[in-house]
Amino acid sequence: MKLISPTISRLARMRFWRIEQWMNDPIATQRDVLQDLVTHGQYAEIGRQYGFGNLFSIRDFKKAIPIQEYNDLKPFIDRQMSGEDNLLWNTPVNWFAKSSGTTNDKSKFIPITEESLNNCHYQASKDVLTMYYNANPESDLLTGRGLVIGGSHQISLLNNDIQYGDLSAVLLQNAPVWTSWIRTPELSIALLDEWENKLEQLAISTMAENVTSISGVPTWTLLLIKRILQISGKETIKEVWPNLELYIHGGVSFIPYKEQFRKLVGDEVKYIEIYNASEGFFAAQDSPEADGMLLLLQHGIFYEFMPIEEYGKENPRTIGLKNVELGKRYAIVISTNGGLWRYLVGDTIEFTTLYPFRIRVTGRIKHFINAFGEEVMVDNTDKAIAIVSKKMNLVVKDYTAAPVYFSDSNNGSHEWLIEFESNPDNIFSFGYELDCALKALNSDYEAKRHKDIALRMPIVNVMPPNTFNQWLYSKGKLGGQHKIPRLSNDRKIIEEILTFAETLRA
Repeated sequence: MKLISPTISRLARMRFWRIEQWMNDPIATQRDVLQDLVTHGQYAEIGRQYGFGNLFSIRDFKKAIPIQEYNDLKPFIDRQMSGEDNLLWNTPVNWFAKSSGTTNDKSKFIPITEESLNNCHYQASKDVLTMYYNANPESDLLTGRGLVIGGSHQISLLNNDIQYGDLSAVLLQNAPVWTSWIRTPELSIALLDEWENKLEQLAISTMAENVTSISGVPTWTLLLIKRILQISGKETIKEVWPNLELYIHGGVSFIPYKEQFRKLVGDEVKYIEIYNASEGFFAAQDSPEADGMLLLLQHGIFYEFMPIEEYGKENPRTIGLKNVELGKRYAIVISTNGGLWRYLVGDTIEFTTLYPFRIRVTGRIKHFINAFGEEVMVDNTDKAIAIVSKKMNLVVKDYTAAPVYFSDSNNGSHEWLIEFESNPDNIFSFGYELDCALKALNSDYEAKRHKDIALRMPIVNVMPPNTFNQWLYSKGKLGGQHKIPRLSNDRKIIEEILTFAETLRA
């Protein structure tokens, strides 16, 4: 590692000119990406179906191919998993990233091609390192190891040649051999299926390492840090890993976790937010001063942006980078070198800067509460929780919320299930402050709360310790990229958790 780390470090620092090229010419870059995608796709079955060989403009492309969701592509994906090739892309697909949310029992299997591995995920990872060095030229990041907290790895039962796992596991399994010299833990631990055993082995195997960076979802990273501190008897993780300088996070909003990390990690560590999904690596924070994450434009993904009011229409309108506006919510539509064509990811974003194009994730198309016209998004609730937590000196570990519908005797409300580090002395005061914060952040919510006409005060339920993790465990979804849905527009999830919490209290 002594020999390879300086080499990698020098190469990473020298690559920034490549990033500047597509930052400075974003529109042409995206046009070239689409041309390359269509050139590949024309030889696949879907390309013949939609006449890719006759598409000579972005307008033609959008006119020929409808917006697709997972169920639209599932027949192709099922055939791919049975071993058929040249369906969505013209090179073999031997890997699938298993993506499973807590809102339904079935998993999505996103095809991973050699092109999407190398030209999207790995290229983006290298660009993140380059951007970090550009912003921190004195960094000693690669003098130690990077702790990667990933998912599990399994073999598909449908075909022994087809493998699948969480995205992090697929990336680890296919990574160049030299990456094992600069990361920890060893692959056998990183790919363990059972999260509780994995957490223990992660803690024991990495405590003595010289860890300089951590990558992982905040929820599971916090659990690991707390376990290491418990074993070591230390108060902050910097006492365990004095050279730790960077935490790379993504998957969920960092806002509710920021205070917990400050207490357990310290103020000296730098933070980078990334937007990396099974479907592709979309964006990364390029500078600590930057508002939002830089949209990655030369990584095998062509982007379209659907104004959120278009969602659900028969022929929804999408726009390109040239026409996007600051602060307006869009759903992302992507075409990728993994064989996804005009695919609706399901996330909503807004642009924070133009030229260069930076974004922030504001929520999910289907993760919101709009039962009474209040249009409350995850971005609103995360910020409200952070405001109230700071004001009342509390730490919220996790939460979920859903509507309470009108009844004969009451108007509507929002019901919150919240797990605290230490419970507040007065839960009614917390509910009042939460309501005030939401009204300040969302004018639609404020209007519906006026004189309690449509919405009354929120109902806040304190959950027993570890309720959410145990609920995830009961559904076989503890660990990896699985997480509690912040918001639901129906009561299915919240009723399940309330019933489960009663069994914990019994």
